[in-house]
Amino acid sequence: MPRPMARLTLLGVGAMRSPRYAPAGLLVEHGRKRIAIDGGPGAEPAGELSAWLVSDARGELMRELRVLGRARGLEPRVGPFVSRGLAIEPLPVRHTSHPTYGYRIEIGGRVVVWAPEFFEFPAWAAGADLMFAEAAGYDRPIRFAGGVGGHAPALEVARDASQSGVGTLVFAHLGRSTIRAIDAGKTPPFGVFGHDGDVFLLRRPS
Repeated sequence: MPRPMARLTLLGVGAMRSPRYAPAGLLVEHGRKRIAIDGGPGAEPAGELSAWLVSDARGELMRELRVLGRARGLEPRVGPFVSRGLAIEPLPVRHTSHPTYGYRIEIGGRVVVWAPEFFEFPAWAAGADLMFAEAAGYDRPIRFAGGVGGHAPALEVARDASQSGVGTLVFAHLGRSTIRAIDAGKTPPFGVFGHDGDVFLLRRPS
């Protein structure tokens, strides 16, 4: 079996104030480059990092993320990261009243999407080989006051990802209603629930 191009580790899969999981975050390892995206207390990677990216520069965990990042000489930020064979690009998602983003990660012809929070499925995620996605709610949306956005439910995300040609869908932002669904033995029609520490190896297209 060919050596994997990249290693993707879920630092956590919890929505805000999760009773079970660490904050949703991803570690991308490609060659000697190690890039964290989101995460927070209990969901921070060990060792040196090349960059620390975030989906929401005004998110509830930004204070903690700045402390964690600065301890490594980094300033967590919304932005791109590019090195040989790796391109990570922030792209907008509809989520709340201020700008928020997901990330399109291109590695050796493969496309990975990190989009842990959105109210509408992002069109730019179509055709991704692997997508880490929203699941704060399970069977109904969570709407923010004033109609400014919210969280799409896991069942809707599953439908939209399947129809959009996503290869593998992993729910990586699990809220309380989704945890209750998991405990009741429910499973979405497409996709799987992620767990803190899950590892995904990205290999070259055959």
